[in-house]
Amino acid sequence: MPLYALGDVEPDIHPDAYVHPDAVVIGNVTIGAEASVWPSAVLRGDDGRIEIGPRTSVQDGSIIHCTLSESTIIGAEVTVGHNVHIEGATIGDRALISSGSVVLNGATIGAGAVVGAGAVVSPNAEVPPRRMALGVPARVREGHEVPEGYFDHAVQSYIQRGKRFRAELRRLS
Repeated sequence: MPLYALGDVEPDIHPDAYVHPDAVVIGNVTIGAEASVWPSAVLRGDDGRIEIGPRTSVQDGSIIHCTLSESTIIGAEVTVGHNVHIEGATIGDRALISSGSVVLNGATIGAGAVVGAGAVVSPNAEVPPRRMALGVPARVREGHEVPEGYFDHAVQSYIQRGKRFRAELRRLS
């Protein structure tokens, strides 16, 4: 996998994490135990830091970045779907950031919350814990609480998938 130091700053990847050979990890990035980073994902910790919590999956094509003033902190057991862009935001434990969504600078996504597919969470917006934000710009869906354990299957699926890929993936060309 392409791992890059930036000056004296090197990524810190837990030995039990899985980073696909076609993902790119640069600079001040920490990836926790049993986390996974999938093909074409880019985690670029150049101006600030990026933290990926344990058992979190960053799926294919996602871009995680930070700024000088805003680190990107993604908690434990978070599912970051395909082609997501997260920039200088904080994502609580067990949240789901659905495919194609964007979470912008200073936004906070609460524990167990859902950002719907294709949604755009505006700068400095807040999605409360176990709530759902949908649309462009994303709005919190009133009167709907995300059930506890709603994404357990996705978290477990990507933990197992990371173990399988670490053991079985082999390049043919």
